[in-house]
Amino acid sequence: MNLDLRVPIDQLGRFSRALEESLTSLREARRALEHVRSDQIGTPELDEACDGFQRRWKYGAEQLGDRVKTVHDGIKLSHEGYAQVEHAIRDAFRKAGTDG
Repeated sequence: MNLDLRVPIDQLGRFSRALEESLTSLREARRALEHVRSDQIGTPELDEACDGFQRRWKYGAEQLGDRVKTVHDGIKLSHEGYAQVEHAIRDAFRKAGTDG
């Protein structure tokens, strides 16, 4: 069995930044939709449909945002942890090289 324990730390960092950008985009989209009022659309049926969509979108977007933030926080912690381990290993090899 070949076990590869390498972790692409730079990819974790890029993934963390991408998740942060998606959270920002989601918040901006929610804010933009909050300014659209149903009475600006037209017919009563369309206004009612718009109101219903706004309620569902707000709830769904908030739930999605919460889940993405949870994943983002976990990835960020993993990235920081792996980076600390990598630095500690590098420092230990440097110290062993100067002590030997």
